[in-house]
Amino acid sequence: MTKAEIVANISEKTGVEKKEVMAIIEAFMSVVKNYMYEGKNIYLRGFGTLHIKKRARKPGRIISRNTTIMIPAHNIPAFKPSKSFARKLIKSQPVVE
Repeated sequence: MTKAEIVANISEKTGVEKKEVMAIIEAFMSVVKNYMYEGKNIYLRGFGTLHIKKRARKPGRIISRNTTIMIPAHNIPAFKPSKSFARKLIKSQPVVE
């Protein structure tokens, strides 16, 4: 699903114009990014947590040059779904064997 599809879906469900919904979505994403830049987590009850994962320094390879490099320690954004959301998602998925 793209941002445009999310905006259209919310607009359809709420009756709010797409321009206004887009502005709200953009503001939400800006707030989320700014909080995470500051090292803060975001807790959305019933949905999940947006948090920062710390990755340790590790060796990596540049295959095209056949060389080894050290990838420095760094932070990455991550999402952990709430228990209720994860349970419902697991139940809704068909079993693939």
